[in-house]
Amino acid sequence: MMSTMFEGKNIVITGAGGRLGQRLVHGFIEAGATVAAVNRSDRGIPVHDRVQPFLADLSDEAAVADAFAQIAAQVGRVDALVHTVGMWDGRPLLETTLADWQKVMTINLTSAFLCTREAVRHMQDGGGRIVLIGAGQGVDRGRSQQAAYSASKAGVLRLAEAVTEEYADAGITAHILAPSMILFGDTSDKGVPADDLVALTQTLCSELGAAVNGATIRAYGTMR
Repeated sequence: MMSTMFEGKNIVITGAGGRLGQRLVHGFIEAGATVAAVNRSDRGIPVHDRVQPFLADLSDEAAVADAFAQIAAQVGRVDALVHTVGMWDGRPLLETTLADWQKVMTINLTSAFLCTREAVRHMQDGGGRIVLIGAGQGVDRGRSQQAAYSASKAGVLRLAEAVTEEYADAGITAHILAPSMILFGDTSDKGVPADDLVALTQTLCSELGAAVNGATIRAYGTMR
């Protein structure tokens, strides 16, 4: 049965063509939202009358600003941003080139900064919710042979905290959702089901998100 939790709300989901992004899009439209689905290409973006696709390279400053301007013009105000764009990388420190480091930082941290900044720009007159995807390597402790990934996810955490401190008075809340292995129903590995992450994200994007401003949710499931 369809929920009305987000009826009349506009949710921006980045990485909407990815496996988690697709689940989030479906979850939010089932909860009554209109979704601005942002992705590098239209591949994988769910087709629905309340899903509007926007194509952008989210590591490009001008492209991100243009995408959010289009969203404002075509969809309306931004009530929440859920930023799922990211990559994992693991290699020994001494084999990590500057190019390797910069790629991880650009995809994981720069994209989060650019999208968060534009979301805040569009939310500052009416408040809103921001959910960024973290990881145990960023919220707990960096791990061996994951220097770039650990540092990038730690940066995402501090970005969310800084937004929380700076814009709480404007009614903007920012949260980190840090999953372990994400399970999509096709594996028996230990971890957290994707649908549970959707439910947690919806909670953080709801009115309850204001009560836990700056929350870091360690969604490790049964891994630990």
